[in-house]
Amino acid sequence: MAEKESGNMKNNSSGDAVPGRTEQILCQPCSNKEKQTVAGVFCSTCDEFQCTECSNVHTTHAFLRNHKLVNAKEVKTKQVAFDMKGLDQCDQHHKVLEFFCEDENQLCCSTCAIVDHRKCHSVVEIQKIAERSASASSKLKVKLQEVREKAEKIVKNTKSSKEKLNQDVKELSLKIRRMRDDVMKLFDDLEVSVAKDAESFKTETVNKLTKKQSDSEKHIADATKFLETIDNIHQNVTPSQKFILEQRMKKQVDELSSNVDKECQRLETVTISFDFDNTMKLPLLPISDYVPGQLTLKYSVPEAAKPIKTVEPIVKLTNITSIDLKQTGDDVKEPLYSGLDFLLDGRVVTVDNKNKKCLIYNEKLEKVGSYQLSFIPQSVIAVSEEEVAITSGSKYTIAFLRVSKSNEITLNRTCKVKTQYDSICMKDERHFVVGTIDDTRPFRIVSLSGEEKDFSINFPNKKYPINTSAYTYIRNSDKVVLTDRYEHTVYIYDITSNTKVVVNDDQIKEPRSVAVGPSDCILICNNQAHTIVQISQAGRFLSSYKLDMIGPYRICVSKNKSLIAVSSNMNGGRKLQLLKVT
Repeated sequence: MAEKESGNMKNNSSGDAVPGRTEQILCQPCSNKEKQTVAGVFCSTCDEFQCTECSNVHTTHAFLRNHKLVNAKEVKTKQVAFDMKGLDQCDQHHKVLEFFCEDENQLCCSTCAIVDHRKCHSVVEIQKIAERSASASSKLKVKLQEVREKAEKIVKNTKSSKEKLNQDVKELSLKIRRMRDDVMKLFDDLEVSVAKDAESFKTETVNKLTKKQSDSEKHIADATKFLETIDNIHQNVTPSQKFILEQRMKKQVDELSSNVDKECQRLETVTISFDFDNTMKLPLLPISDYVPGQLTLKYSVPEAAKPIKTVEPIVKLTNITSIDLKQTGDDVKEPLYSGLDFLLDGRVVTVDNKNKKCLIYNEKLEKVGSYQLSFIPQSVIAVSEEEVAITSGSKYTIAFLRVSKSNEITLNRTCKVKTQYDSICMKDERHFVVGTIDDTRPFRIVSLSGEEKDFSINFPNKKYPINTSAYTYIRNSDKVVLTDRYEHTVYIYDITSNTKVVVNDDQIKEPRSVAVGPSDCILICNNQAHTIVQISQAGRFLSSYKLDMIGPYRICVSKNKSLIAVSSNMNGGRKLQLLKVT
């Protein structure tokens, strides 16, 4: 609150206010001279109460004439001086800010007004414009209050989010423990049920075995008794008696022998065991790789604040170089590159289906490495910086080859699988997504060590023979793309929601290979139209690029999405082409 200065504003009495008395304000310049003169005016510029004599200087000196004087009685109090802390000083000239340029919305000192704003049309004194813009501070105050309220809302939201996050993290362990307890209860119940059935079977079987044992022990006793009798016959009876006894015993021994033979023929070993089905067997790898659940990390944005869906960028391609694939050297047939991929350093790795080879090309499409395979290769994928994996169309194997920086290729290992695979791509650092051959499960998951498992997707009951379909996996959205060559169709399977998008477009003719392009768009070798087609993950046709080749067959995209390699399958005119994404 504004207060009166006790040293300059005094009553005519030093005691408490007396009714009927009028408060008198003293002239401040006179007070400085130790004179007590009643002030008549207040100068807001000088920030002083002045008597009539002292205020006459405003009319004497021209530079004071613009000061505004008001009756002292109209000014009850004088504001306490506010420390501007240099804010009222010009940053450039270090002078008091006296003017405001309305053209450029800028505060000015006298030098600024003369030097920098002399061509401006509206440079006014701050004192005058301040009187006109009295509402500016109230608007500023309202805006600051809004800012503070929004910031408080943000703080409240972040606190709530942190509390919810902490609670969710705690709940993870509790949820898993509850699931573990439920599973353990199921196993406890299973143990009781199986033990009960096993015990019942054991009791019944033991009774049968006990009876069989008792009968056999009686047979032993009978046989022993007959043997003793035969020994006595030889020592104590006449030949006639011996003959009679032997004839009598023969019938009994035959019956005893028959009974024992029957029991021997029915000898059995009784065992009991319990085996889990394949779906319940524990995996070799950590359970985190197989657990029937998923950790979801999600940022939720209020509906009103969600960004507008961006438009899918159109991929534009420029031809860099192209080579003809002709039969040379030790080639048995014209080369057919049925698999392509980029290594991390930009080299292209290919597999020649007709000549059983793995080959390396540099960025100029110059052949720099070759390796003779023992099987017919179908597709290839770069697994790491110096390792590739190759599928076979004729064998149940996936071969892993080392490709060195110096372009030397060696066979590392061969992994046996139970299904024939064609297309192959990386799902993550430890698993492939592979396309099957003549299987109702068109694509499956295979680990780097060869463990195979299925997607939880409702597939149509259709088998794809070799070279009738191709596949790729979009890691960021967990989707698998499948091309159906003779149906001229592309299927986009959403693994998370178990749904699919079916793409039928007049511009898609005999789609062959498929790859993930920039911004996770889908690039397709359009074999019959000799083009590369670009579609979105929602199935929208985006663009088409006419290739300088007939029958584009296989396509791959570099790891940084800046290059594309395409091979063709036209007999007598096969090519390998390198394009740049512009």
